[in-house]
Amino acid sequence: MEVLYKRCCGIDIHKNMMVACVFTSVRKKEIRQFSTMTEDILQLVSWLKETDCEMAAMESTGSYWKPVYNIFEEECIPIMVVNAQHIKGVPGRKTDVKDAEWIADLVRHGLVKASYIPGREQRELREITRYRQEIIEERARELNRIQAVLEGCNVKLSSVITDISGKSGMAILKAIISGESDPVILSELAKGKARNKIGEMQKALQGRILEHQRKMLRHQLIHIESLTSLIMDLDADIKKKTESIDWAVEALDAMPGIGRQSAERILAETGIEMEHFQNESRFSSWAGLVPECKESAGKKMSTRIRKGNKYLKATLVECARVAIRNKQSYLYSRYQRIAARRGGKRALIAVAHTMLIAIYHILKEKVPYHDLGADYYSVVNQEKIIKRNIRSLEKLGVNVIIQPE
Repeated sequence: MEVLYKRCCGIDIHKNMMVACVFTSVRKKEIRQFSTMTEDILQLVSWLKETDCEMAAMESTGSYWKPVYNIFEEECIPIMVVNAQHIKGVPGRKTDVKDAEWIADLVRHGLVKASYIPGREQRELREITRYRQEIIEERARELNRIQAVLEGCNVKLSSVITDISGKSGMAILKAIISGESDPVILSELAKGKARNKIGEMQKALQGRILEHQRKMLRHQLIHIESLTSLIMDLDADIKKKTESIDWAVEALDAMPGIGRQSAERILAETGIEMEHFQNESRFSSWAGLVPECKESAGKKMSTRIRKGNKYLKATLVECARVAIRNKQSYLYSRYQRIAARRGGKRALIAVAHTMLIAIYHILKEKVPYHDLGADYYSVVNQEKIIKRNIRSLEKLGVNVIIQPE
């Protein structure tokens, strides 16, 4: 095999230590062990500079690769992060030294591909958007715990109010915590449309609330308020970080099913530079929204979607669930068309894939989203639909004469 890099380095990285193997010539190699402290990483950088290393590579192990990558990036040392599944060693002895040698040998012959690692600004935006999503999910879990406490004291507030975290729900919860238990007084705290259900609310609030439940609700409500405040702070930080790409946020926000928060999450994962991906197919494969290629003897062995960016995939599927509720959109008609043949879950993934392709062209060509309409398939396949209906009528013994309008 052709040698692409005469001097290259393979790094087997762990939480507290890493092993580096440097090929200084075709047959000569040198192995050293370092700590993952900043000082030791800088020593590794100095060693690679002394050996005139042309390329270094390491596995994408957890988050342990990040500090090494950051320092290498600052010191202008060429490094690639590779998928651990792509560089599994041959069966035999399994040691850290052998792993480092194997990585270096693969890099030397160009048998590995570098994973897509965005710039520092986008990496920071990724971290903050992912953290915000975790906090939102934690807030939802805390609301479920409040609901469990209310059920325990036979208060059926969620049976009347759709969202107990709204103005009416929070006002009633705070009154319960302060010691109020009269269902008539509590129901009068309802606001807006919830006042239309005061009669039902009085029945739902007639429970048995003890001091233990009040204390539990007090702690949970304090936690929710602190989480809400944190989410607002994170929203402000994310808005500041996305000022330079606000045009892209607005463009994605115009798509059915995608709101501003979802647009920020999508752009944090993909970035706005589509040149990193050769075409829309590679982009879809990276996101993990296409079937894996597994074929033998002309037979497809599996049609499961492949692994990809789990954060982007989860966001797009969530947006697809919202988009298919709009019955006037092209995405709704596409969902109905595929769900009839393949089922709802496969249809949902197909809609998410369609949205991803649209996002690719919006960002690459800087054009606004154009919805094809719910009647797209009826217009495009008009002749096929006419012929199919004629055949169905002829099977029923009806003579059909076509007369266009």
